[in-house]
Amino acid sequence: MGKKFKLLAALSLVLMLMAQLLTGCGSTGTKDAATADKKQIKVGFAQKTLENEFQKALADGVVKAGEAKGWKVTVLDAKNSIENEQKNMETFVAQKYDLIFINVVDTKAATESINAAVKAGIPVIGIDSHVDEAANVVTGVSAPDLANGRVVGLFAAKQYDKSEMISAALLSGNKGNPGGQARRKGLFAGIIEGRTGCTEKEAWALADKFEQELTDNGKAVNNEAKFAVVTQGWGNWTVNGGLPAMEDILVANSKINCVLGENDSMLIGAKQAIDNRSLTGIKIFAAADAMKGALELIKGGSAYQATGLNNPKLVGAKGIDIAEKVLVEHVDPKSFGKTVTTDPVCVTAENVDKFYDPNAIF
Repeated sequence: MGKKFKLLAALSLVLMLMAQLLTGCGSTGTKDAATADKKQIKVGFAQKTLENEFQKALADGVVKAGEAKGWKVTVLDAKNSIENEQKNMETFVAQKYDLIFINVVDTKAATESINAAVKAGIPVIGIDSHVDEAANVVTGVSAPDLANGRVVGLFAAKQYDKSEMISAALLSGNKGNPGGQARRKGLFAGIIEGRTGCTEKEAWALADKFEQELTDNGKAVNNEAKFAVVTQGWGNWTVNGGLPAMEDILVANSKINCVLGENDSMLIGAKQAIDNRSLTGIKIFAAADAMKGALELIKGGSAYQATGLNNPKLVGAKGIDIAEKVLVEHVDPKSFGKTVTTDPVCVTAENVDKFYDPNAIF
């Protein structure tokens, strides 16, 4: 009995030690997994400004899409200052954020800050702005400026009789802005394609020629399309800029029947100027943004005919989706290409209810 008892005791001790060892291993693994789960992804957004509704809505879209995944998202406002933007980027790098979005104040000035972040091992995604080719970003996320302009231009072409000359005034944001150039080029291509029946490829080539003529002479014409831009004004992207710019245009160009523009805000101002003079027969088409105020004008059956969809919520969500692929799924950052865009949409009276949100910020 004594020997059997000792044998059983020894066996029990071995089993206890094995159980403790297994339990210990299990506890360590669980603790490590819990620690890994608690590591929260930190994403920074170097936003050029929060002074207008679009940029506020864009920041809100990034924050909400990121927080829905359990991430920490921090927005720093550069207040349209290159110096502030540089400091904000340096802050994100110093605090070792996992990824940075940037909506640049200046296309070229941001390049050094972007490349410094990438050198520190932090991927950078451009959002709603065009970065310089030397900037080593994962990609640029935005609405499709060219394609949106084109689909709005195709719609505009159908709103005039084929025998009628489209005499348009153009409102642009600021000189040299690549986004604005793409939007108006899209409008030109769509109108020329829609009026002449040429191919899309031919329309882009003709739009390039039209744009160059506009740059050289301040006006341009395509006789086959019966389409002319008789003057170009600069509205600095705002309602308060579009209003006086349109007032100046109307002094010398009272016989226009079309207003084209690179965003809604300027054209809302332009519409006010037209209404103040009680002018009729002038149709209005914006390459972007489908902001709430413009959609209300379209819903109301006004002269405001169409706008391109540039939804900041969708752009923000698209950016977060790409960030997740890079940070979580470990997709090669070089695989995304130069740009990633949302789908092109022309918003008109026929489909406006699908996009109108009375509670939208923008």
